[in-house]
Amino acid sequence: MTRLFPPTLLSGRAVAFCALGLTILAAPAPVGAQSAPKPSAAAAAGAIRIPFEKYVLPNGMTVILSQDKTTPTAAVLMTYHVGSKNEEVGRTGFAHLFEHVMFTGSGHVPYGMHDRYTEGVGGFNNGGTSSDLTSYYESVPSNYLETALWMEADRMGWLLDALDSMKYNAQRSIVQQERKQRVDNVPYGQVSEIMAAAMYPKTNPYSWPVIGHLVDLQNAPVSAVKQFFRKYYAPNNTTLSIVGDFDRVQTKAWVAKYFGEIPRGSAIVRPNIAPTVLPAERRLVYEDAVQVPKLYISWPTVSVHSPDHYALEVLGDILTGSRIARLTKALVYDMQTAATVSAGQNTDEDRGAFGLEATPRPGTTLESLEHASDSIIARIKMEGPTADEIKRSKAGMELQFLTGLEENLGKAFQLGSNQAYWSDPSHGFTVDYTMAKAVTAADVKRVANKYLGSGRIVMSVVPTGKLDMASKPAASTQVKNMVDAAKIREIM
Repeated sequence: MTRLFPPTLLSGRAVAFCALGLTILAAPAPVGAQSAPKPSAAAAAGAIRIPFEKYVLPNGMTVILSQDKTTPTAAVLMTYHVGSKNEEVGRTGFAHLFEHVMFTGSGHVPYGMHDRYTEGVGGFNNGGTSSDLTSYYESVPSNYLETALWMEADRMGWLLDALDSMKYNAQRSIVQQERKQRVDNVPYGQVSEIMAAAMYPKTNPYSWPVIGHLVDLQNAPVSAVKQFFRKYYAPNNTTLSIVGDFDRVQTKAWVAKYFGEIPRGSAIVRPNIAPTVLPAERRLVYEDAVQVPKLYISWPTVSVHSPDHYALEVLGDILTGSRIARLTKALVYDMQTAATVSAGQNTDEDRGAFGLEATPRPGTTLESLEHASDSIIARIKMEGPTADEIKRSKAGMELQFLTGLEENLGKAFQLGSNQAYWSDPSHGFTVDYTMAKAVTAADVKRVANKYLGSGRIVMSVVPTGKLDMASKPAASTQVKNMVDAAKIREIM
């Protein structure tokens, strides 16, 4: 959950990113974007320097080129600035549904050809959906770069030419079954949805899951889905990132040839999402077909636009990032009351949440786990972390970030998401990297006190018929689904 440095986000074709959630030529900021926090001059001097060129086609599509001739391969990444956040009440799941539809063939690329010219030549392709972005990518031998660009352009410009009712209904059915497999019929599968519904008003687009509601998927007409595609899958809402071994002049010519004729779409109006504040603690208990109870706690925090997220991410790592992290060492190894424990900050474009999850060992109650966790967090709020904890945490997380930049695709994801969020492909290597490295013990102590207070969601997941296993059962409201949770959110 913790991500001090911006992550390389990869997803299986059928996997939606969990919805409980970066960006040398600067363009105007996208609608709704905020100014990036700026690192000090000394910190900026230690930024990572990854060479790239950015330019914009006449139709509004942003192109980022970054040469790396270490290996004869190239990564192509299409970052569409659209996710479940851009959907509406009653029309959820469209962004993730289109992730599936995009692999069914387009006007000039029959079904199966995309795999043939990626996996069939030693490369790979896939896609992923989150609350904020949808991405499609290929990693191929360099001599297949033109083919990859042609295929991506074809499904941007001519996907609907090949989308008939039979294809659409088949993919809609697949997504419905995916939801049943990954959410509805999986132990603890609905936890994140219930907690999000309890935390956010029903009109807040972060209150619904990336995969969408089953009833919305069942009722979604093909005409509405096509309208969604025309609006958001347009060049002016897209960043094309190409990283690897390529000829710059030739690649620019291919980009102009295949993408240049696709018309600009209408202007995008992004949702205006107010920060979430919980005035008091909300306690829930949920019966599930499980053998072992679990404790979940979530506090609303901040989005990528707040510099506080850097310290919150360090806090999460200090609590559970290693075997000697505070919660892990105390609960799992010293006291041996928890089988597992994890905590961390989840940062998205327009919201954030700090979460804690704990699984008890036999003989341990959820209430005792909650009390022990709160005591450890209270101590760090009072004393702050040690200098050694800060040093070790930042070093480990920095290594993880740098390792993600070793491959072409990792760099492409950084460049593409940075551009989408900040109109600055270098943001993750400069602002994010240097400000994360500058986090101090005082910063961590401050954010712990500011955000990890009484305004939180505490949910106990218990085996069916075992409501008494909840933490503080008398104070907890029973919920059976996210609809119940949303009702509680509206009346509290």
